[in-house]
Amino acid sequence: MAELCVALVAGEASGDILGAGLMRALRARHPQVRFIGVGGPLMQAEGLSSYFPMERLAVMGLVEVLGRLRELLKRRKELIQTLIAERPDVFIGIDAPDFTLNIELNLRKAGIKTVHYVSPSVWAWRQKRVLKIREGCDLMLTLFPFEAKFYEEKGVPVRFVGHPLADSIPLDADRAAAREQLGLAEGPLVALMPGSRGGEVGRLGALFLDTAQRLCELVPGVRFVSPCANAERRAQLEQMLQGRDLPVTLLDGRSHQALAACDAVLIASGTATLEALLFKRPMVVAYRLAPLTYWILKRLVKSPYVSLPNLLAQRMLVPELLQEAASAEALAQTLAPLVHGGVQQTEGFDQIHRTLRRDASNQAADAVLALLENR
Repeated sequence: MAELCVALVAGEASGDILGAGLMRALRARHPQVRFIGVGGPLMQAEGLSSYFPMERLAVMGLVEVLGRLRELLKRRKELIQTLIAERPDVFIGIDAPDFTLNIELNLRKAGIKTVHYVSPSVWAWRQKRVLKIREGCDLMLTLFPFEAKFYEEKGVPVRFVGHPLADSIPLDADRAAAREQLGLAEGPLVALMPGSRGGEVGRLGALFLDTAQRLCELVPGVRFVSPCANAERRAQLEQMLQGRDLPVTLLDGRSHQALAACDAVLIASGTATLEALLFKRPMVVAYRLAPLTYWILKRLVKSPYVSLPNLLAQRMLVPELLQEAASAEALAQTLAPLVHGGVQQTEGFDQIHRTLRRDASNQAADAVLALLENR
């Protein structure tokens, strides 16, 4: 069996997890494999020699990107030159589309096979990007079925591989065990998840706590748990809790345990909604953006839903309360019946979980090797 050289570039922690799983699955099928590119500690543990630290690519937000643009462009240019000289059998760009799609375009022109793993949200906005993807990409691997449908319609070779989280989260999470691990007693429990970024918690934190206060009147004996992404988010919420008499337990991380332990979730729109879905916890999704940002996005976004559960269900499965509609009173009234109910949601969630549970890493590895069969 000839040696296979696989180049991968991941730009952030979630990509590092996906990349490591894919590398493991590739090596199981093709022991003579060498990995080069850019990745984090998990990919390096699987044998990737990383050209530079992945952290150099992990920038969030427009302003931060502008501050680092020169460095990012220089690194990308050098990476393209290095990879064209190395001539790997395949290049796999993992998420980070603003960085990796351009690399794919250049490498494919140089005759190197290219794969993009994790679709950017082209189906929702900036749909023109699909033209660049079609030109630069031999194969798109998507985590969700509705994305694959979109690419098929646009003539991009695509394979839906499922979502690794759906593989790792059990179909039936043990609520009692999670409560015991967190030291939480019996009784109605609601998880408050206002987001992992400072701006999100700034816009939604106090609103979620106001909602919790109102829920105490609507659901006797209710208590709350709020997993904090890091020390800064915890400090933010602690400050917002000052002067309130609310039965809230703040956790450092441990969001999966919080979701397993709770009866219902009040949650910011984002990736965490997928986790809540996979834990089969009824939820109400809320989001608030700066008015101007919302006005612009409303005109750009082509999708009828903002939250992943509704996009996956292709119907309004979970309530979405956005901007002014997301008042404490409206959120509390919508959430209260879900604390002891929400069966319609959870049945829908179970169906979606089974659809997404496809052994993603192995599916992705099979698709990559199938692409290389004709080399």
